[in-house]
Amino acid sequence: MGQRESKKQGERGSLKRWWWFAVLILCIVAGVVVYAKTRGGGQVTAAEQPKGPSVRAVPVGATQVRRGDMSVYINGLGSVTPLNMVTVHSRVDGQLMEVLFKEGQIVKAGELLAQIDPRPFEVMLSQAEGQMAHDRALLENARIDLDRYKVLWQQDSIPKQQLDTQEALVRQYEGQIKTDQAQIDNAKLQLVYSRITSPITGKIGLRLVDPGNIIHAADVNGFVVITQLQPITVIFPIPEDNLPPVIAALNAGRRLPVEAFNRQQTEKLATGVLLTVDNQIDQTTGTVKLKATFDNADSKLFPNQFVNARLLIDEKKGVLIAPSAALQRGPQGAYVYVVKADHTASVRPVTVGEVQSGEVSIASGLSEGELVVTDGAERLREGIKVDVKGQGQGSGSAKG
Repeated sequence: MGQRESKKQGERGSLKRWWWFAVLILCIVAGVVVYAKTRGGGQVTAAEQPKGPSVRAVPVGATQVRRGDMSVYINGLGSVTPLNMVTVHSRVDGQLMEVLFKEGQIVKAGELLAQIDPRPFEVMLSQAEGQMAHDRALLENARIDLDRYKVLWQQDSIPKQQLDTQEALVRQYEGQIKTDQAQIDNAKLQLVYSRITSPITGKIGLRLVDPGNIIHAADVNGFVVITQLQPITVIFPIPEDNLPPVIAALNAGRRLPVEAFNRQQTEKLATGVLLTVDNQIDQTTGTVKLKATFDNADSKLFPNQFVNARLLIDEKKGVLIAPSAALQRGPQGAYVYVVKADHTASVRPVTVGEVQSGEVSIASGLSEGELVVTDGAERLREGIKVDVKGQGQGSGSAKG
């Protein structure tokens, strides 16, 4: 009885193990089938893809190739530099009696800025004039005596030596008169220097010396700085590789426009012209400095301000223009994806011209009006169906 029960239990355990083994085999077979189908679906080429409404097109953005004008610019980060900046010093020593300007004021060349105590120089002038009067009287008397001695010598009443001595005395007094005149002129000049005037037209900075202080001609800092704001210049570097077309344009006598933008390039501050090119290339950076001048009538440019300078060196007329986003690079060179009439993408090699601010000129490979993919090109391959979601066409001129 016990042996029969044990045998039945053994048969049931063996049947259960075979059942689990069969389930495992079925799972493995199902996994292989699914894997094989997945692998096979991934290897379908573009030519083998089924045609029909069941195929999902790749959404892309596209823009029409247009014909227009393209401005060619060279950009550089520059600094605003005044044409003239003067630290005003006193040319004489004395007490600063009066300051006649306000900080931040615009002054003109020759305008009176400050007054140094003139009394010491007035005294010097009076002394020099007094010495002149004294020596002039001596000269007049010596000349009268000389005339007398000439008459007496002709009458053989005095020796020739006495006449010669008197002539020498007259020349001595004449020399002293010249010295006295120089002393007078110097005293007058010191009196003029006691009135400090502006050497240039510009904007007054902060006052460095207050009235009542004794100032000296040898003071290092001066007492105010004046900066010319109109016109003003911008100095900016460009790569040495961009120098030849600039030199060629200047040698041809062309006036090259330069635009100054703020640091974020969101606002144009001023428009000027290129003034000159530096005489050497910086070997450390491989750049050369250019200087442009601006009228700055609205004073938007300020000394030492950083600006983005943009130099216009050429204007390409009637070229094919496409967005830079459409341009792709590969081992064989540049290419774009063109959307054909049947809504499929086709690879098209192109020859690239100028690249300016999001646009590129196409020398060959495209025609006007063709659609090029600008968004979603990374998901494309030759012959794949596309669904153009956004289509644009630029204006007739590229502003860069």
